[in-house]
Amino acid sequence: MAEHDDLAMNRRGFIQAGAVAGSTALALGSNATAADEAAQKTITVPTRVLGRTGVKVSILNQGTWKAESLNRILRFAYANGIRYFDTAKSYGSEPGIAEWFEAMPEVRKSIFLVTKDAPRTPKDMIARLDERLAKLKTDYVDLFFIHGIGAGYPEDSLDWPKSKEMKETIEAIKKSGKAKFVGFSCHDAKRAEYLEAAAEGKLFDALMIQNTAWLDKNTRLNKAIDKCYEAGIGLISMKQIAGPTPKDFLDQVPNHAPELIAKGLTPYGALLHTIWSDERFSSVCVSMRNTDQITDNTRAAKMFQPLKAAELESMRKAFLASRPSLCADCDGRCSDAAGTKAQLGDITRYLTYYERHGFRGEAKKQFAALPPEARNWEGADLEAARDACPSKLDFAALLARADEHLS
Repeated sequence: MAEHDDLAMNRRGFIQAGAVAGSTALALGSNATAADEAAQKTITVPTRVLGRTGVKVSILNQGTWKAESLNRILRFAYANGIRYFDTAKSYGSEPGIAEWFEAMPEVRKSIFLVTKDAPRTPKDMIARLDERLAKLKTDYVDLFFIHGIGAGYPEDSLDWPKSKEMKETIEAIKKSGKAKFVGFSCHDAKRAEYLEAAAEGKLFDALMIQNTAWLDKNTRLNKAIDKCYEAGIGLISMKQIAGPTPKDFLDQVPNHAPELIAKGLTPYGALLHTIWSDERFSSVCVSMRNTDQITDNTRAAKMFQPLKAAELESMRKAFLASRPSLCADCDGRCSDAAGTKAQLGDITRYLTYYERHGFRGEAKKQFAALPPEARNWEGADLEAARDACPSKLDFAALLARADEHLS
């Protein structure tokens, strides 16, 4: 599944400093002078230390994808101060990044580069990493992730974060110099369990997880995030608004959090401020698809100040008002409350993939792979499920659409 949020940004006319930086950045795409490049190197977004690695990374990072505009986006993001770039085998963007390095070789040493693959065993990571390096045409990456660990991986993958084989594999990778750090990304329903295993094993350096700024503090997932943070594991946020339709959410922000818009933030910039207000997360991964998004989001990063509790609550209300279809805090309590074996959280997640991300074939495939009892919500108390859900999902409406689209 896609790691990032494809957003239609709400543009406003107040962008001034960002526009100036943007026009200079465009010049860097072709006929930049040495002075231009030197000037742009000083325009960086704020950084945070990535866990126990000690490395400072941009609090905003550029998620990449295969597109004709990739070269321009990479250069523009770099010129606007982003120094953390995220890719993966499935994104198809590695060759484009390789072309960028060939054209501007000085860039490679000044950025934090992350890629991902889906190994079938810990030892398989070594061969998969070699493949990624070949595509990127570089000798090393800063961080190598197991991509989307969870459903679809071997059943013993929950043991990987604590296994002897994983320990030996990570040691071999680091000794080779082909990746400085190793971790995994996860948006699986069992991600709390994967995080707990990572915190206990202390083998991984960093994790990227589906995240929400209004996570229930008493849940197993939030406590697992605490354990990872306390263990010194770097945390990266992704899929910030994977549940609601982006426009629905962004339209609600001015209504519920006008004080943040008054500060000069776009609605999505306000969301980024809620994520950055959680000190446990070092960076936020966003698939910025055009220069307006990059300008807005880097500007938000440069003006960040932690939000007050009332401001965070305003943003939570905007989220709930946007009719989300995916609960980032799902731990199965909805199904328990509904008195059903149907995996309501997984079904609505697959529906989100179908409707929100456009992965229709994959969504149907994953839905079909569920055991029959996990797909059968007949007789479930859907009102009780909604009341129990931290994101207050409208299961009656969502499951009807799931039955229509996924069955």
